[in-house]
Amino acid sequence: MSQSFSSSDGGAIVADLVTVIVANREYLSEVDGAIGDGDHGINMAKGFAHCGRALEGRELDLAGALDELTLSLMEGIGGSMGPLYGSLFIGMANEVRDRQEIDTATFARLLRGGLTSLQDITEAGVGDKCLMDTLIPAVQAFEQAHTAGASFHEALEHMKSAASQGRDSTRDLVARIGRASRLGERSLGVLDAGAVSCCLILTRLADSIRPRLL
Repeated sequence: MSQSFSSSDGGAIVADLVTVIVANREYLSEVDGAIGDGDHGINMAKGFAHCGRALEGRELDLAGALDELTLSLMEGIGGSMGPLYGSLFIGMANEVRDRQEIDTATFARLLRGGLTSLQDITEAGVGDKCLMDTLIPAVQAFEQAHTAGASFHEALEHMKSAASQGRDSTRDLVARIGRASRLGERSLGVLDAGAVSCCLILTRLADSIRPRLL
């Protein structure tokens, strides 16, 4: 029997993403401060909190909630992260418009759609010490698990594991893009803040969906 969750839970699921980013505001800025401006957590929390306020009292499906998150991030975050995460979430939203139930195959398309949308605006990839080091392996892990016949629950666990490994891999990478790339070898030994925030988002997304699976 195919597992799925209702798209009508979208507002609550995105609210969970808001909660985890706002809760990790200081941590994300601390990570960013090692090789960046130290404002990643501040900016991310600002954008996500704005979305949280926009969701209050409204019943939105998953696409609608992701649209609100996109708008909040595009308008509320400075630097590169607003457009990057905005592109990710609008790409996800576009894959689930008018879908009442989200099954494993649909969620795989949501993840791939988000990644493809992001790749439309950046050439960054695995090894560049950025959020792609988390996102790409996580998307691939979910897709591979689904193709191999894993349940939705199992595929989510594979996604979480790959996201964590991708995040941790950035500690041993030299930054090739962004402000940190100017540090060269000095960027070794610390995590990338974008990879960390992406892992938080994907992990919370999985943990929010899992109890809703029917």
